[in-house]
Amino acid sequence: MLDILSAIILGAVQGLSEFLPISSSGHLALIPNLLGVETGLAFDTVLHIGTLIAIFSFFWKDIINLIKGFILSLIDLTEGFDVFKRELKLVPEKRFAWLIIVGSIPTAIIGLLLKDAIETIFRGTIFVGFFLIITGLILYYSERHSSGKITEKDMSFTQSIIIGICQGLAVLPGISRSGSTIASGLCLGLEREYAARYSFLLSVPAVVGAGLIQIKDIATIDISFGVILAGFISSVVFGYLAIKLLMKMIKGWSLDIFAYYCWIVGAVTLILSIIL
Repeated sequence: MLDILSAIILGAVQGLSEFLPISSSGHLALIPNLLGVETGLAFDTVLHIGTLIAIFSFFWKDIINLIKGFILSLIDLTEGFDVFKRELKLVPEKRFAWLIIVGSIPTAIIGLLLKDAIETIFRGTIFVGFFLIITGLILYYSERHSSGKITEKDMSFTQSIIIGICQGLAVLPGISRSGSTIASGLCLGLEREYAARYSFLLSVPAVVGAGLIQIKDIATIDISFGVILAGFISSVVFGYLAIKLLMKMIKGWSLDIFAYYCWIVGAVTLILSIIL
């Protein structure tokens, strides 16, 4: 049975690995096995809601501006498509809102059409280990191609689609969502801090959408309220700390430390999966 300590640990793992580029899906596939517990989809949904709260807590000003920009751009659309396009070029808040929306479309398509199939085909810790190594390679490569200065003022919608596709591919267990989106942003020429900010805000529609789909499962949860609350609070706290840490690290630190971590954990997971 899942106890309070295990719930706190799993919440911390979810919060840290959702935002640090080390793959939450991979760690949530490994850690319960190490703890000897089973969580279930309902408890995982609670943890994801906790990380969503962390995003809203850290980026509340950006999210308000995104909503404001989206509403104002819809008003522009009533005045004609030419006005709408002109305002997208002139007003960063309006453009940023649509960059998030456009980037979310390929993520939604991949998630809805391929998630179940991918989770069925690539089930097992051996795949987690393999894809963690791939995540490390992605991070390592991106650090050597990250000299861009692009922000929301000059980011193209094509670039947002590419990053959205990379986010969708994070349904593969062991592929980090934040790692793949930040790395693809860096390779496309995005400024480092903006790449991280775009990555985190791009996750909001994905997490909200997944939560709405899975929220019905919460009604079936068979875990005490205290355990659920402990996991939820843990995911919020550690999620917030992970965002704050990465936003500081991205400015002057290399992502190589996360690449090395993914390689080590991935290699150990592969070896143990083959031996055991």
